[in-house]
Amino acid sequence: MFKVKIIAVGRTKEAWLDMALSEYEKRLQGRLEIEWLIARDDKALFAYCRKEPILIALDIRGELLTSEEFSEKWMRFGTRTAFVIGGPDGLPVDILQGARFRWSLSPLTFTNQMVRLILVEQLYRALEIANGTPYHK
Repeated sequence: MFKVKIIAVGRTKEAWLDMALSEYEKRLQGRLEIEWLIARDDKALFAYCRKEPILIALDIRGELLTSEEFSEKWMRFGTRTAFVIGGPDGLPVDILQGARFRWSLSPLTFTNQMVRLILVEQLYRALEIANGTPYHK
């Protein structure tokens, strides 16, 4: 089973967003366990990140990948990875430097709360791609 930590600043504020995240977590049961680490500020965010051996930073200046490319790359990292999502100002340089990989979901700017949903959906999609299901089509 895959285990992922998602490290982010601040809690989700929208009920519909929590519902959508819960839906994907249900779909992932038995295949992927998500642990949410919510930091109050960048200092706490860094404290969580420095403990992670495989840290993927979500960064607008990171590498753009198709869903298929992400699935393949993520599978190569192994069953335990951590993803970090910054606040409104992005991620601090010390976190970016410590990341194994910097990934851009899009050149568009999203709220950090929307990024959580997009990330969880892409994790689900990556597993479906790896399993050859028709979800991705």
